[in-house]
Amino acid sequence: MTHTPRIALATYDPGSGVSKDRDLPVLLRALAAAGAEASAVYWDDPEADWAGYDLVVIRSTWDYSWRAEEFADWVTRCGKATRLVNPADVVRWNTDKRYLGQLAAAGVPVVPTRYLAPGDAPGLPDDREYVVKPTSGAGARYAARYTPADRETALGHLARMHAEGFTAMVQPYMRGIDVTGERALQFFGGRLLHASRKGAVLAPGTAYDADKVAHPGLEPWTPTPAEVLVAESALAAVPGDPDLLYARVDLVLGDDGEPRLMELELVEPNLFLDLHPDSVPAVAEAILAAAGR
Repeated sequence: MTHTPRIALATYDPGSGVSKDRDLPVLLRALAAAGAEASAVYWDDPEADWAGYDLVVIRSTWDYSWRAEEFADWVTRCGKATRLVNPADVVRWNTDKRYLGQLAAAGVPVVPTRYLAPGDAPGLPDDREYVVKPTSGAGARYAARYTPADRETALGHLARMHAEGFTAMVQPYMRGIDVTGERALQFFGGRLLHASRKGAVLAPGTAYDADKVAHPGLEPWTPTPAEVLVAESALAAVPGDPDLLYARVDLVLGDDGEPRLMELELVEPNLFLDLHPDSVPAVAEAILAAAGR
C-alpha cells in the first residue's frame, strides 16, 4: 500500500482577522493534488499532534518575533517529534539577526552592522542616514530610518528597545534601495526558484512603531550573476552545512553598486507565489520529496 504523506504547514493564528498568508491556500491545494494529506496548523495550537505528521514545514509563523522564547521552545519540541523544515538548529540561529556578523566574518558581503545590547553606549552615526532595528523582528517591526539631525528621536527608539530587552542593530541606510530597490532571491529544494524586487520600506520620518508596508511595489526580477553569487555565498556560510528546504536572500546594492546581503530569511519567508504562479509545482514537489526522506 502506498503511504499518503501527512504534511503540516505551520502558520499563525489570525484571531478574528483574516490570514495575510496568500501562499498557504495555494500550497494546500497543490499538495492535495499531488496526493498528500496537507493541513494548515497554528504553531501555538496546544492540541496539535506534531508527531502525527511526516513533515512540518514552517510557512507563516509571522507572530513569532513577539514571542521569541515560546517559539524557540516550540521549534525544539517539534524538531524532536518529527521532521521539521527548516531544521530546528537553523531556525533558532536565524531568529537572531546577529547571524549577519557571522556571515560577514565568513566573507559574505553584508550591509555593515553594529550591535547595541541593553547597557551598551548608544553609538549612532553622525555623518549619514542610518537604520535602527531589533535583532529579533520581522516585517520592519521596530525599524526606522534616521538622519544625524534625528539623534534624540533615535536615542528614544534605542531606549524603548533596550527597555524591552532587545539588542539593536545600527546600519547605514543603503541609498541604492531608493533608486533600484531591494531584491529577494527565493531558493527552494536546493535551487533558485524565482526572484522579486520591491521598493523602499522605510520612508523618512516614519515612526519606528508605525505599521509599514512590508513589500511595496513588488515585481518579478531577474537576478544578476553577481546577485546570485552573493546569495549562494550566504547560503554556503550557514553553520553546519544544513539541508535547507527553503531560503529567501534579501539583497541591496551598496554605494559601490555591488550587491550586499541585508537579510537571510530561513524561518518563515513569504514565497510570493501569487507573483510567481509557475513556481507552485516546484515548491510542492520539493515539499513532497522532503516528506519522503
